Amino acid sequence: MCGIVGYIGFREAWPIIIKGLHRLEYRGYDSAGVALIDDTLNIYKKAGKVSDLEGSVAGENLGGKIGMGHTRWATHGEPSDRNSHPHTSSDGSLAIIHNGIIENYSTLKETLISRGHHFKSDTDTEVLIHLIEDIRDQTDLDLREAVRIALSEVVGAYAIVIMDKNNPDELIAARKGSPMVLGVGKEEYFIASDASPIIEYTKNVVYLKDNEIAYIRRDELLLKNIDNVVQIPYVQELELKLEMLEKGGFEHFMLKEIYEQPRSIKDCMRGRIYPSSGQVQLGGIKEYAEKLKNIDRIIIVACGTSWHAGLVGEYLIEECARIPVEVEYASEFRYRNPIISEKDIVIAVSQSGETADTMAAIELAKEKGATIFGICNVVGASIPRLSHAGVYTHAGPEIGVASTKAFTAQVTVLTLMALYMAQQRGTIAQSKLIDLLTELDNIPTLVEKCLESNESIRKISEQFKDARNFLFLGRGSGFPVALEGALKLKEISYIHAEGYPAAEMKHGPIALIDEEMPVVFIATKNSSYEKVISNIQEVKARKGKVIAIVTEGDSVVRKMADYTIEIPDADEIFLPMLATIPLQLLSYHIAVLRGCNVDQPRNLAKSVTVE
Repeated sequence: MCGIVGYIGFREAWPIIIKGLHRLEYRGYDSAGVALIDDTLNIYKKAGKVSDLEGSVAGENLGGKIGMGHTRWATHGEPSDRNSHPHTSSDGSLAIIHNGIIENYSTLKETLISRGHHFKSDTDTEVLIHLIEDIRDQTDLDLREAVRIALSEVVGAYAIVIMDKNNPDELIAARKGSPMVLGVGKEEYFIASDASPIIEYTKNVVYLKDNEIAYIRRDELLLKNIDNVVQIPYVQELELKLEMLEKGGFEHFMLKEIYEQPRSIKDCMRGRIYPSSGQVQLGGIKEYAEKLKNIDRIIIVACGTSWHAGLVGEYLIEECARIPVEVEYASEFRYRNPIISEKDIVIAVSQSGETADTMAAIELAKEKGATIFGICNVVGASIPRLSHAGVYTHAGPEIGVASTKAFTAQVTVLTLMALYMAQQRGTIAQSKLIDLLTELDNIPTLVEKCLESNESIRKISEQFKDARNFLFLGRGSGFPVALEGALKLKEISYIHAEGYPAAEMKHGPIALIDEEMPVVFIATKNSSYEKVISNIQEVKARKGKVIAIVTEGDSVVRKMADYTIEIPDADEIFLPMLATIPLQLLSYHIAVLRGCNVDQPRNLAKSVTVE
């Protein structure tokens, strides 16, 4: 989950690396560090954010046209100066930065200590660079071969960059299970966890594959796999635009990304729906159209916000396509020996496409013969490569750690998949499909209308910024919306919040209700409307404070609730795309009023690349 940046070329490395670390800070911000070679190896590192590192290097030698940097999300060892990356070998000649976890570090460390190695940090990363040094010194192999052998001995995930002060004309990079992209320039190369630090310098990139090692010089890129076989680099052109990585006048990336949802939803649908003819076309899964007619069930695996999108997908697919659906936490899936067959389709949902638990679930499902569909936002990520087929969300980069537009994009794609499956299986009338696609085509406009409530939601937020607890309640597809609303609030404001099916309130959570308990209801006019009204009355009878998301023009709930937020009327299957918007804004404004860092909430990172 850490962010790594590397550079070798004709420019000064420090400005490129420090700017890149700022771009990657959403991946971790416990500490940061940089290594540069300018006649000697200079390392600067500091606990805290990248700005803290910048403030600590005044007057230092920041020269050098080769360097690497790291922003950390702590796994092994608490956030501190000594646990910050880069880490060095015993003799100080080698330096390493690392994203991932070395699972057998303890055993390796014991062996290295017995050979006289001394460690300065608590990290698994330092063990790896000592292992490389030990192999080099014990065997007289060159550094390239020592790195390859060391990586064949470690268990776990890694994206690493290594520098050698005695060879200032080369960077060595490698990956397994953690993302890494190489930027290809003219007599210069860039390395990063994703393309965001690279885009302003070059659009030509190589996505490093698992078990590949890159030997990078200013005028040469040599790729080999772990078995020492030369690989041919596949150079791709980035579609990313620099302006996507800037705030664009918004106070926070999160707010910008909330407001980008009309566009991101439209981009998800572009070229995929044809309302006038009632057609859904998903080229990414077209090859499996026939198989979809005969499958036994669908299993959706995901984590966090993506899991909530999967729950929405369950409602949509079962309602439209009449296929049984199970939604699993990817982090638990492979630990319970799940029953999977070749008649199952597993849909893996991940914004980054690098979520370690989801990738592990995919591997297990593939071993058991299932067909894997991936839903992902990042082109070239690991999950699309592991999947048999899939659909990209095209939401654009999401910098805010708390996911917003990625969620609605995933729900949009799952809606498209549900309608596509229904079309293939003949479970929906053509006239109904035309009506739904026509309405779906208008959803971006309705989302824009939801955003018009921003100021009134900010005023509501002022009343609840000091709350200590929240309940979010919904029925049907409103239940995962409630879960997502609760997650957003707890992520960025640090208020304890829970989402429940509204009917389950009576089976426990109602004991928490008093005059200090805000309760958010998804109370739109759908098949559960009358039942939700009864639940609201139960809360009001116990003096709870009710905030209700209602359909535009609703007068019944307005009379009961303390506060109402209107969303446009739409078919029930589109409720999650609309009702989520005010909950995102509510969480955002409460967090801002509490003085929280909404883009970089404590203890979190954007891409969870460790198990």
